[in-house]
Amino acid sequence: MPAEKTTIPYEVGADLIAVLDAADDQPSAVRLRRRSYDLLDLRPGGVAVDVGCGTGRAVAELTERGVTAIGVDPDELVLGTARRRWPGADFRAGSAQSLPLPDGAVTGYRAEKVFHVLADPGPALDEARRVLAPTGRIVLLGQDWDALIIDSDHPELTRAVLRAQADTCPRPQAARAYRNLLLDAGFRDVAVEAYLGVVTDAGMLPVVERFGATAVAAGAVTAAQHARWADDQRRRARDGRLFLAFPMFLASARRP
Repeated sequence: MPAEKTTIPYEVGADLIAVLDAADDQPSAVRLRRRSYDLLDLRPGGVAVDVGCGTGRAVAELTERGVTAIGVDPDELVLGTARRRWPGADFRAGSAQSLPLPDGAVTGYRAEKVFHVLADPGPALDEARRVLAPTGRIVLLGQDWDALIIDSDHPELTRAVLRAQADTCPRPQAARAYRNLLLDAGFRDVAVEAYLGVVTDAGMLPVVERFGATAVAAGAVTAAQHARWADDQRRRARDGRLFLAFPMFLASARRP
């Protein structure tokens, strides 16, 4: 079992890891992770892979449930952070399309916020079927990037910011397609649950600011427009008026 999480000093990539932490700490995110573990339907001693494991929180939480959990991620920065935070856990470098696991090695497959970054989900789902034992469970969790909502005094700028953010994803609508993707890949007993995440915590301001910076980099808004938009969001965060909402989809199925 991994040791308790330890606090580490952030150096390279600190801003990205801080954003990931802020999102993972939201109460709605905690509830959805727990629901995803329930849908895996694993008993103590079961084996699960968490694909796109990031800094490793789901791996640690699954381990606490008595599951043998393996975290896989292609990013060495976040894997290094995961290994320092959870030194007893099993983290491996790999991608959704090429998992470092033998055939039929796991009884549970979990991927959170992964499929929107895959231009072609087919190979990843083929790989999921390969590593899952017969009757093993797959759970996909993610937000619809084309349906994010931010309250703002500048609605036109907000539309431009959110569209620019969605355009950074190869498949921003992947989550709404989970059901059909799983059916196309031959999975059985496919079910989908939908949730609306609502965030008013000022701790999510760095996420919102990151959206604006992305829009500037993409040329969707000017630096001056971004400054005006970001000032509004900072004021809202300071006054307890920040508002961000996004639909989340949680899909589960069974390997035949």
